[in-house]
Amino acid sequence: MSVPLTTHLVSLSTPRPYAAATKHAFLTAAGTGTLPLPLLSLYLSQDHIYAAHGYPLFIGQLITRIPFSSTHALHSPEEKFHRDVLKLLAFALQNVLREVGMFAEVEREYGLNFAQWRERKATRDYTAEMARVGAFGTLEDGLVFLWAMERVYLDAWKHAKSLLVNVPDHEGDPALPVIRQLVENWTCPEFERFVDDIADLVNHLQISPGTPAWARAEEIWARVIELEESFWPLGGEELAALQMF
Repeated sequence: MSVPLTTHLVSLSTPRPYAAATKHAFLTAAGTGTLPLPLLSLYLSQDHIYAAHGYPLFIGQLITRIPFSSTHALHSPEEKFHRDVLKLLAFALQNVLREVGMFAEVEREYGLNFAQWRERKATRDYTAEMARVGAFGTLEDGLVFLWAMERVYLDAWKHAKSLLVNVPDHEGDPALPVIRQLVENWTCPEFERFVDDIADLVNHLQISPGTPAWARAEEIWARVIELEESFWPLGGEELAALQMF
């Protein structure tokens, strides 16, 4: 019996190593309490674009791909699986709406002013790839892409959290309260269950080794790692990305 697809993907050696996305310098700085607040603000402004615009469009495209059919009995395995997919995607939409609200609260509470930052190329590349997969990929491709995004994100913030436990609270570090809130949001048990639920659906697709769908899943996994690595801004970008009014 072959290993589950998600297990296989995590085990792959990809063109960009997994650690490049999950142990990026941005995350290490966040976890060690050395991340400048302007750089954190730049990142959050880009994540807000991803969450408010790219993600809902992508999830909506996946919902339209669920192959509901009157030829499937209401209690058939096919119908149940399709309902499970719809339930998960509906939760994804509800959750991203909550996160968009969280971004607005963080921006207001800490005076971060997301509007001062230009959209980064990495952000455009990520949302464009989401739109491409949503528009031209299969439902299976889309679910693999969704799982890959969320799995990398979970592991990335787990890395920051593993470092943060050694950092005491300092009133003079304005970024730390924000980072602690973000770490709690993206490493909480509810988010981890969500990632596991997507993995269960992906593995239920029964995509077999050697098939075109299996090969596309490997390509999607490698591409998401590249996109995630690029999405973390580097020190100094906060100066180049300032809007000129």
